[in-house]
Amino acid sequence: MPFEIVRNDIVNMKVDAIVNTANPAPIIGFGCDAGIHHGAGPKLLKARQKVGAIAVGQAAMTRGYDLHAEYVIHAVGPVWQGGAHNEESLLRQCYDNALELARKKRCKSIAFPLLSAGNHGFPKELAMQIAMNAFSSFLMEHEMQIYLVVFSKGAFTLSEKLFRSVSSYIDENYIFEKNLEEYGVTDKCNVRESELAQIHRELERQKELRYQQARRADEVCGAPSAPMEVQERKTPFDLERMLQQRDAGFSETLLQLIDQTGKKDSEIYKKANIDRKLFSKIRKNKYYKPSKSTALAFAIALELDWEGTKDLVGRAGFALTHSSQFDIIVEYFIKQKLYDINQINVTLFDFDQPLLGA
Repeated sequence: MPFEIVRNDIVNMKVDAIVNTANPAPIIGFGCDAGIHHGAGPKLLKARQKVGAIAVGQAAMTRGYDLHAEYVIHAVGPVWQGGAHNEESLLRQCYDNALELARKKRCKSIAFPLLSAGNHGFPKELAMQIAMNAFSSFLMEHEMQIYLVVFSKGAFTLSEKLFRSVSSYIDENYIFEKNLEEYGVTDKCNVRESELAQIHRELERQKELRYQQARRADEVCGAPSAPMEVQERKTPFDLERMLQQRDAGFSETLLQLIDQTGKKDSEIYKKANIDRKLFSKIRKNKYYKPSKSTALAFAIALELDWEGTKDLVGRAGFALTHSSQFDIIVEYFIKQKLYDINQINVTLFDFDQPLLGA
């Protein structure tokens, strides 16, 4: 997926460029800056000294030396001073300038820490929002793999209001234990399949009952023992007719829905956190089966309601149930008409769930 949140030490990221929370002066600072210099070796400081001072909001690029990354982008974030000193604009400039440097070097991947949210005291919720907006804007215009690297869950936080609201929604709807008792299923991924199997068994039981009743009636009247509807059901044309009448699959339905929006394909797949190569596969193959997270990502990008989302995901072969916290969190955002996939992914990450996208 073009944007992803990962829990790692940024020094260990195998990408084209990593972003360093640099000091304005060409010296080694604390935290992330110290870690990157330690991993890169003494040559990084010499290169940084050649660059000289960097203004707040600006960025400069050097080689990565002993790091896995080819380049280090030194971005100088603002120190939080209460919000009245242009801090938000300066922080956004850091992200924009770093991304532009990476683009000019034709980097295919870049890893960021959450800039200014550590020793600089920037409110983490606001810092996250600025980062998400910068990444979204860039990815709508350019192709690049962007990672937001957090060393621990404490590196960022959801807003308290959103966290409480999502937690409450999960508590109200999480019925996995009830499904376990009712269906005796040991794997939550099979809950929906068990429901369908139970329905199928009941329908077959009712069919068999009707057949036996019709057979007994025919025997009393001296009529043929096999009802016409049963004979027809045994003909080889039924399967062919059913296949001809099948519903459109995921790929066909997705393309129809995109056409209905009047938007370009690229607007939708980028909004869905899907890369161009995967979308090309989906477009070329009418029988393409995406992952569940990919199908849901497109539902978010298309801003479908909950029923429309279930239909689209169902065409990919998946069900949405209250036996899955992942499903419930996505349901919460859709029913609240909140279609920002980055905000959804931040929330999923905070609840230790997979992210939306490919």
